[in-house]
Formats: sequence, C-alpha cells, structure tokens
Amino acid sequence: MAKSKTDTDVSAGNLSQDPHRVRDGVEKVLEVAIGREVRAFRRQQSMTVADLATLTGLSIGMLSKIENGNTSPSLTTLQLLANALSVPITSFFRGFEEAREAVHSKAGEGVETERAGTRAGHQYQLLAHIGANASGVLVEPYMITLNETSDVFPTFQHDGIEMLYMLEGEVDYRHGDKVFPLKPGDTLFFDADSPHGPEGLVKLPARYLSIISYPQSN
Repeated sequence: MAKSKTDTDVSAGNLSQDPHRVRDGVEKVLEVAIGREVRAFRRQQSMTVADLATLTGLSIGMLSKIENGNTSPSLTTLQLLANALSVPITSFFRGFEEAREAVHSKAGEGVETERAGTRAGHQYQLLAHIGANASGVLVEPYMITLNETSDVFPTFQHDGIEMLYMLEGEVDYRHGDKVFPLKPGDTLFFDADSPHGPEGLVKLPARYLSIISYPQSN
C-alpha cells in the first residue's frame, strides 16, 4: 500500500528529535550550553562568525566547534569571547544553570481562566504553565469545554502553533477556508495565525485539549 503524504511527512527520517535520546555526561551538556549562549550573543549583535573571528583572533573553524558544543573552550578563550561580545564571562553559563521545571496538575486542579477570545459558555481551564525557560518556547495547554449555552462566534487569530485533541462531543472547526469535523480521538494541528475557531457545535457537551506553543519574548 502506498504511503500517504502525511505518512511520508512524519516518517522517522524527517523528524530531528529523538524522544528517547540520553544526553552525554555533564561536561558535554555544559559545552552545548556555552555554545548556545555564544551563538545567541553573536546573533543579537548581528555579528557573523567571521566578524567574531576577527575580533578574537580565533579561527572560524574553532568558533564553529564552540558554537556547536563540539569542544571545551578554555577560560582564556571564554574571556576573549566575553570581551568581543561585551558580556560578562558568567553569561555563557546561564543556560546550564537554569532550572528545568516540571508541573504536575492533578485532575480538577487546572485554573479556569478568561483567555483572549473567550465567549459566553466556553470554559477554558489552563492545565499547567512554565514561564520563561531555556527552550525559548512557551506552551499553554488548555482543556476547553463547550456546552449548550456556548455560542458560535467569529474566528480569531494569534501567534504560534496550536494542536486540538477531541475528547468528547463533536465540533465543526474552521481553520482558514476549511472546516474540519472533529470527533473523539481526532487531532487538528495548525498555524494559529490563520483565522480559526469552532463554527458548528454538532454534539454537546464538547470537550477538547488545546495546546498552543509560541516563541517567548526576549
């Protein structure tokens, strides 16, 4: 049987993340953290690798190895980089030192919230939240409940990528110029900058997960 376009798009060869990957030791993690910060500071100043090489006297090849976490820079090298980028040397370690958070919300403990675009009868329950973090991405997971008092309203738009997972009921959900009939077990994954929202409440009550991800502001 020939694979569908969707099967091809999500084949293992096209996915860069390995969810079961085990990181190397602390030393390697530190190298990667330093390299990430060096690259971020360089880009913030609209500086090319060649520009930084000229300022520090380091080769382009060595700078590439540092930024990619493939070598352990000496303190002397880090000081050269700090001077060239006009940042404290300790700034290169901030990504390594940041705490990695996990939030466990038990059943019923989500926070009901009035989210932008909320209308009468639409219940938004924020399941968890992690603020500024090392990944550079913010994620908002909501449980959305629509009942017999819910109204259908014009579509709305916002930054980021959104995923819906239908748990209960049936909804006709619009994204751009298309309408998708969502039933329990269905998933809709889309660019949230395009107009979207529930257009037809087919079977109530309806309940679905909405997970929105977007870049955090600097």
